[in-house]
Amino acid sequence: MKSLILISSLAAPILFAAAPAVCVSEFIYDTGPYPQIHASTIVETPDGLVAAWFGGTHEKNPDVGIWVSRHVDGRWTESIEVANGVQHTLADGTVVRHPTWNPVLFQPKDGPLLLFYKAGPNPQSWWGMLTTSTDQGKTWDQPRRLPEGILGPVKNKPVQMADGSILCPTSEETKAASKDEKETWTVHFERTRDFGRTWERTPPLHDGREIQAIQPSILFLGGGNLLALGRSRQDRVFEIHSSDGGKSWGEIKLGTLPNNNSGTDAVTLADGTHLIIYNHIGGTPGKWGGKRTPLNLASSKDAQTWNAALVLESDPGEYSYPAIIQTRDGLVHVTYTWKRQKVKHVVINPAKLESKPIVDGQWPQ
Repeated sequence: MKSLILISSLAAPILFAAAPAVCVSEFIYDTGPYPQIHASTIVETPDGLVAAWFGGTHEKNPDVGIWVSRHVDGRWTESIEVANGVQHTLADGTVVRHPTWNPVLFQPKDGPLLLFYKAGPNPQSWWGMLTTSTDQGKTWDQPRRLPEGILGPVKNKPVQMADGSILCPTSEETKAASKDEKETWTVHFERTRDFGRTWERTPPLHDGREIQAIQPSILFLGGGNLLALGRSRQDRVFEIHSSDGGKSWGEIKLGTLPNNNSGTDAVTLADGTHLIIYNHIGGTPGKWGGKRTPLNLASSKDAQTWNAALVLESDPGEYSYPAIIQTRDGLVHVTYTWKRQKVKHVVINPAKLESKPIVDGQWPQ
């Protein structure tokens, strides 16, 4: 049975029929100083939730900056720009500026709030940036560039390992050497033990052509076993496994869930259940990707057999690049791009999810 839930925002409230598991569905803002947004991220700090996204005229435009909002007293604060791609000013007063991309928030158990992002003209030539906050996102330090060859988490959140190190899922996109070759999209992992001051990284873990994969998320399977999964250009979510806590990784392969060459995110809950949020639709042959609707949530006990848990969006439009976390109270929070116009925030009670098997890749009716 479905219930009515209030979409809260600064605009007039709207009631809609929601699944029992949905506690809150809201826009983080109604209007902002950015015609287009994308790539949201969300984190829980000791003071509450913080969200970020990139916004500007449009993706790839030099005016795109990183914007942050905090959840205070039940409401989201007005967003502030905390980083941009300004490089320097020429003698004639011209400002040299690049777009920014894909913010990723992460709160270590000890240490400052971390905000990773990319700066540069495009994903093939961008570089990693990091800024930190010691007051849960109210103020931010001067951003600094990460070491050469280190990107930080490319879209989805890092995980903190038992030894305190922060393992970042990341990837690279490299242009094809000729028009007869494919671009290479490769996954690798980066680790820092001192909140981003020094780094280790794996090499690319596959050739990036047979399976073109980027933007992994990390799941905990027990012991030192990890599973990373995410976006590919081969119409299905990719998977890669580690049995030693991310020090080495096995062979990359395609899983059972469809992928439309758009971002996904995933999380392992406190009870061991795995959730993945993604567009349950494949790519469109001969085109960049598939539709970015519907937006779906699937659950699994073993990260292999997935069940349909929730449809967050199914109307025409773009609902994409989701982020997902579990907070201390056990609730699940997701944010995602809503038609490139707004950031949607949904709160889910995982105990009330009603899961059904996904058979032969088909979402059950």
